[in-house]
Amino acid sequence: MTVVPSLGRVAVIGPPILDVLGRPVETIPPGQGSVRLAEIRATAAGTAVDLAKLGASVTTFGAIGTDLLGDIVLAAMSGHGVDTSGVVRTVGAQTSATILPIRANGERPALHVPGATRLFSPADLDRARLREFDAVLLGGPDALAGFAADDLAGLVAAARGAGALVAVDVLHPAPDLTRIGGALAGADWFCPNYEQLLSLTSRGDVDHAVADVLALGTGGVAVTLGPDGCLVTDGGSAGALVHVPVIAADVVDTTGCGDGFTAGLIAGLLLGCEPVDAASLGVACGSLLATALGSDAGLTDLDQAVARLRSANVAVAERIDARCHQIAEGTPLA
Repeated sequence: MTVVPSLGRVAVIGPPILDVLGRPVETIPPGQGSVRLAEIRATAAGTAVDLAKLGASVTTFGAIGTDLLGDIVLAAMSGHGVDTSGVVRTVGAQTSATILPIRANGERPALHVPGATRLFSPADLDRARLREFDAVLLGGPDALAGFAADDLAGLVAAARGAGALVAVDVLHPAPDLTRIGGALAGADWFCPNYEQLLSLTSRGDVDHAVADVLALGTGGVAVTLGPDGCLVTDGGSAGALVHVPVIAADVVDTTGCGDGFTAGLIAGLLLGCEPVDAASLGVACGSLLATALGSDAGLTDLDQAVARLRSANVAVAERIDARCHQIAEGTPLA
């Protein structure tokens, strides 16, 4: 059994989104017809909940409306131990929300309202608070319409200047490099999926796309590949990519698997793991999230994630276990 230490303090800056999910959905009935589903859930989307489950002390920053949807988002995150003191409530805008009809194979078309997220602005975020954190995730900067390119780059610079590990991920399928390039340039890690990376760089292959991101100044890149696992590089050895294979799962819903991967990667890095081992923990978290409905289901804690990883790669799981014991015992990491 893995000893679960505190991972430290993590800030998640990005869109607080309510997901309403139903499964299994094969067709939308015509007219006013109806179908019965096995399950419907409402969850707070994003990486903050996953990081809290893995042992981090998480504070989230973003904007929601003053509506019932916002109340649900706050209750959902607070219920998992996430500090929502960084969330502002915007009058006159609804909370960002997504309806997700989940197909029997776990695929998830999305119906989304951007909502209050687009109104979140630099004035709503006290940069001085970034000095409180060991890691900062700038999540979905491409969706933060109220932040100019310089604002996003400034957030990353402020967090790095305070000594935090900084990771960036994106929300949209076609992020704009002009807006987020400065943020990526100052970040320790960028965590896109394969399609987002190719769209961002206008490249046709992942090797050149990763090289383009590293050339900006980004410390490392971890690219999720859906059912094929991930590719990861810390920029060493001329940016050589290492493939981490997927861990097989009985797929119920793929919602939040990318967020789970990012949470696991950050957790591993905060434990002092090598990047490939941290990415392997991320793959294990994503695998668990695929087994249940919603981005807050499937993953329970770090012990469960390491156990899932052990089923696929004993050596990596043992190294992560050793890191956890070192931290719990107060032994300095090598």
